[in-house]
Amino acid sequence: MNFYWLILSIVLATPASWANEKSTPLSNESCINCHTSQANEWHKSDHAKAMAIAANDTILGDFNNKSVEHYGQKATFFIKDGVYQVTISYDNNTQTLPIKYTFGHFPLQQYIVETEPGSLQILPFAWDSRAIKDGGQRWYHNYSHEEIRPEDRLHWRQPLQNWNGMCADCHSDGLTRNYDNETNHFKSEFDNINVGCLSCHGDMSAHEKSAKSVKTRNVYKDVISNKHPTGRWLRTLGKNTASWHGEKRDNSFMDSCFACHSLRSPLTDGIKAHVPFLDQFTPQLLSAPNYYPDGQIKEEVYVYGSFLQSKMFAAGVNCLDCHDKHTMKVKIEGNGLCLQCHSGDVFNVKGHHQHEDKSEGAQCVNCHMPESRFMGVDDRRDHSFKIPRPDLSKTLGSPNACIKCHENQSNQWAEDKLVQWHGQPKPLLTSKTYLFALNAGHTISLEQHLTIIADEQLAVISRATALEMLAYTTPTISAEILDPYLTHQEDLLRLSAVKASALLNPKERIKYVSPLLSDKRKSIRIEAARNLVSIQLTQQDLSVFTQAFNELVTANEVSSWRGEGRVNQGLLAMEINDVVLAEKRFKEAIKIEPYFDAGYINLAGLYRSQQRQILVQSVLSQGLKKVPQSGELHYEFGLYLVRKKELKKAVTYFKKAVDLTPTNARYAYTWILSIDGLGETKQALNELKLLIVNYQDKTELKELGLYLSQKLYKRADYQWFSQL
Repeated sequence: MNFYWLILSIVLATPASWANEKSTPLSNESCINCHTSQANEWHKSDHAKAMAIAANDTILGDFNNKSVEHYGQKATFFIKDGVYQVTISYDNNTQTLPIKYTFGHFPLQQYIVETEPGSLQILPFAWDSRAIKDGGQRWYHNYSHEEIRPEDRLHWRQPLQNWNGMCADCHSDGLTRNYDNETNHFKSEFDNINVGCLSCHGDMSAHEKSAKSVKTRNVYKDVISNKHPTGRWLRTLGKNTASWHGEKRDNSFMDSCFACHSLRSPLTDGIKAHVPFLDQFTPQLLSAPNYYPDGQIKEEVYVYGSFLQSKMFAAGVNCLDCHDKHTMKVKIEGNGLCLQCHSGDVFNVKGHHQHEDKSEGAQCVNCHMPESRFMGVDDRRDHSFKIPRPDLSKTLGSPNACIKCHENQSNQWAEDKLVQWHGQPKPLLTSKTYLFALNAGHTISLEQHLTIIADEQLAVISRATALEMLAYTTPTISAEILDPYLTHQEDLLRLSAVKASALLNPKERIKYVSPLLSDKRKSIRIEAARNLVSIQLTQQDLSVFTQAFNELVTANEVSSWRGEGRVNQGLLAMEINDVVLAEKRFKEAIKIEPYFDAGYINLAGLYRSQQRQILVQSVLSQGLKKVPQSGELHYEFGLYLVRKKELKKAVTYFKKAVDLTPTNARYAYTWILSIDGLGETKQALNELKLLIVNYQDKTELKELGLYLSQKLYKRADYQWFSQL
């Protein structure tokens, strides 16, 4: 092995002396010995630089005593005794810490420090590694436009900025968090410090032993032969876009991509290659606030949800049609990537894109994969491949590529231009109109909602999202409606259906949900157990329920390092009537995340059910001190005061809840009703008229307005509310 490959093997294999490596790790070195060209390509990838020991050849930031400040938070980066370090302060609290790891490399590099043994935190200041001409080569704060105080959940010392829990499994091979629920301590380990062979290929030790006897495929001969062994993309006569010709593609390998390139909740500790996505995770679907009503990305959602909406995915396109399998970079720069399948004579001409050739506006991705910026400098493309629709932007508030580029123009201008160039846009499917309304928070009927779910022309993930949201349009549902989806061949539809099964009565749940306790997908089994946990099952179902319930318990434990995980544990304990355990878990949620309001709210709810009113007040008061900007805590304290018959005091808290959470119509409804309860009906009506225009779903507020108008004999106001 020459010197270059010796160095590369060290990067891949990770020496045993490096902290946090497993005592007997699986190594990538044997892969390199045979697959040198692939290793060379991998070395060019972001995966290879996902994480590294802090050293001269891995750190990109300027540590020459460079200081940076953000809303009173200060950091100085320097080198002392050959060790990269940071002195970071906020108010009067100052600490100097060695940099333990680098995290990523472009367009930013973050740095990891160990604040206590086993607990690794991401520093709030990152290095902008872009070129100077692009605004880079500087230190900056990840939340550049807001102050993140120590009592904020997003502060860098809080669990949400913890490497072990939030980041580690996607940045290192074979990561296990090894979180101890009782001691609130991590002993995380990995096989290799970065993302290498193991993350995609798994343990290949058996292949290594038998590789010499494996028959190799002549790829060149396959490609030029008249009959490709599996198939290929071809444009047939008269078609402007290629279609797949050959055997049906097996794109299940993308589950390994989705394991990291998705917003999801883990069900197991660590990620294994070749294991179905829904056996390791429960994904977040397309609902707000992560997506715009039309499905475009809004928050940091990592591709999965957008790609599954696309026509590309529906046609059988996979990640490797566009991305090289080892560098992960796009195979062809510019429009050539799209022209692999789309006719240049039709799509790569001014008559289609209406911009000067080779200009930014003539690039396919700028119109069909617009960028959104995350983490201050990281521009990521939307993979739903949508056609710009400024006409929808006007009604849904969603972005479009035209206005993103032409910032000084209006949606109406963009709509007029597109009509001028391409004529009127195709009418939306009726079901898609309902879907967008549902996603925007508008009221739709149950019949309209079911139309979305049933329409096979819509993407499966869009239908699954609507199915999961059934509780928004109905308090109950018949088993006959839900049953086709509980038995559907599409995993995502079964998963959403079992979540929606909470709308069924207990008897129907036993009949229709119990079979899913033995579903082939772990995420579905877990949701089935969650919805059956408080129901008396037959002896026949009990054993299979126990297995699924244990998987549910494990899933909750995996996330118990953060407030949500402990709260979920507490809620599960409540379901099985273990109030002692529930109280313990809610208290733990408060302890490990004191700035997470759900811990206080659920503990107060437990005490309220036990008629322990003094403790209710104590917990909610404690929560308000720690999380004063929580609308939910103000609302709950207002309800507590109502129960004490202190309505006048309660009104103040309801008003604060409305101010803090202006999108929650329930808070507004309660505030207005409490004003009326004080005998100030006229004031209540006037406040409601000012308030109601701010809410998308006006149903209950409209009914309240009609009631108050009748009560005051205000015919004009009654008509005004009637017309909303």
